[in-house]
Amino acid sequence: MDYVRAFLAGGAICGLVQVLLDRTKMMPGRVMVTLVVTGCILGCLGLYEPFARWAGAGATVPLLGFGNTLWKGVREGLSADGLLGVFKGGFTASAVGISGALIFGYLGSLIFRPKMK
Repeated sequence: MDYVRAFLAGGAICGLVQVLLDRTKMMPGRVMVTLVVTGCILGCLGLYEPFARWAGAGATVPLLGFGNTLWKGVREGLSADGLLGVFKGGFTASAVGISGALIFGYLGSLIFRPKMK
């Protein structure tokens, strides 16, 4: 049942994003920023954690989950370091994911030799 919930939640998020791309004049970069900011806001309001517990990877893998991770880092940084933690916390919380994406992206480009179009 966990897989079904993850599929439904992730599919609903992707479907809403596709509607935004098809029906509005928003560019993909703005839609991505909207998703990250929405994840931050939902985390701040306390709505994201119950949704993530229900949906599992369907909620934590998309950009909404990245926004929530940033929010949690900022919250922890603020409580530990004060105002400086607001700037430091998000980077600390998301450093592993960003580093992994960069490293594996680079390794993939070495292995598969992409060509410019």
